[in-house]
Amino acid sequence: MGITRLNRRTFLSALGAWAAMPHAAFAEDYIDLEWTDLIPEGQPVVPPALQSLLNHDGPDMSRQQPPSNGARTDWNGEIVRLPGFIVPIDHEGAGVTAFILVPFVGACVHVPPPPANQLVFVTTEKPYESSGMFEAVNVIGMFGTVATSTQLADIAYALSADRIEPF
Repeated sequence: MGITRLNRRTFLSALGAWAAMPHAAFAEDYIDLEWTDLIPEGQPVVPPALQSLLNHDGPDMSRQQPPSNGARTDWNGEIVRLPGFIVPIDHEGAGVTAFILVPFVGACVHVPPPPANQLVFVTTEKPYESSGMFEAVNVIGMFGTVATSTQLADIAYALSADRIEPF
């Protein structure tokens, strides 16, 4: 009888501790987003193939950024996962701590930037050591709508990264 009571107590204690832990510790609790999800309904999508047709010989590609007709607020304050490519903005040692997440390779650098509602400004406390701009990543963290402007482009969204991992 003593062993059964001990096991029951252990089980109930573990169950209580489990219930008290944050929900995110147990499962992948995020919303998977695609880049098309960030475009307001009724707004045309500029396919990456057409982006390369824009003149990209000039020194300042941010002036060639297509206009953006708004941003979606559906996921403000939500934990999301979004795939993309890193355009570094700020470094700490060998890692990047702030970057623009872009939907295709070379956006903002080799070709003009996509509309602001196709760019996400990402910050992370833990520097991410990227293998380069051609590395696809998934970024998981708190998402929000913000108007940010950098020397490369205007940006409609922000993401505070909890995790950055190879795609």
